[in-house]
Amino acid sequence: MNKLEIHGLSKVFQSQMGPVTALENIHFDVKEGEFISIVGTSGCGKSTLLNIISGLESHTTGEILLDQIPVQGPGSDRAVVFQSDATFPWLTVYENIEYGLKVKKIDPKQRKQIVEELLSLLELDKFSSAYPKELSGGMRKRIDIGRAYAVQPEILLMDEPFGALDIVTREMMQDELLRIWSERKKTVIFITHDLEEAMYLSDRIILLSPRPGRIKEVIPIDFPRPRSGQLRESQEFYQLRNQLRHIMGQ
Repeated sequence: MNKLEIHGLSKVFQSQMGPVTALENIHFDVKEGEFISIVGTSGCGKSTLLNIISGLESHTTGEILLDQIPVQGPGSDRAVVFQSDATFPWLTVYENIEYGLKVKKIDPKQRKQIVEELLSLLELDKFSSAYPKELSGGMRKRIDIGRAYAVQPEILLMDEPFGALDIVTREMMQDELLRIWSERKKTVIFITHDLEEAMYLSDRIILLSPRPGRIKEVIPIDFPRPRSGQLRESQEFYQLRNQLRHIMGQ
C-alpha cells in the first residue's frame, strides 16, 4: 500500500535573473513502512523536495498525496529531523522529547508514558534530567529523533541529519537509527549526499540529476536486514557503490 504518492511535481523559483527550475516532473511512490533515501549532488533540489513534502514550501505543478489526501501545508502527520541541532538548550532531555506532545495538548499521563518509552528506546533514560549542552552531538541527535517520534507522525522526514557529525559518530547513528526504526517502523524519507549512507539505510534509493532535479534512476537495495557494520566492508557493498557512482557521474 502506498503511503505517499508524488505525481508530476515541479518547483520553479522566481529570481532577479528570471525563473529557476529546481525540480522537474518528479514521480514516485513510497510504501507504508518503507525507508527511502533521496541522493544527488549539491543544488539538485533534495532539500527543496523534502520541504515540499513537509508542507514548509509550496510546489509549482503536480500533486502530493499522503494516504490519498493532497498535501497542502504542514501537518502533524509529518515530522522533520534537520541537519542542524534542533534541541532547545533551556529544556532537559525529557522536556525536549515531551515538547511536541505538550503543543498537541496530550494528556499528562499519556505524555509521561510516551516520553518514558522513548527515553528507554533511545537509551537516554539515564540522561532524562540532563541539558543538551551536557551531551555529545550523537546524543543530541537522538533527542531530535525522539521528539519526532513522540508526535507519532505518519512519515518521518530526515534532511541530512548526520551530516554535521564525524565519521565514527555518523556510522554509530546510522546503526542507532536502524535499531529504532526496526522497533518502531515508520515510513522514512531520508535526504543525503552520501551514497554509502543511503545504501546502508535504505530499501530504495532515488537518484536525482543536477539542477533541475529530475529522477535519474530508482535503485532497489536488496541487502538483508538487520544490517551491521560488516556490510560496509563486503564486496557486494563495494560493487554497488561503484555502480551508483558511475550512474551519478553520467
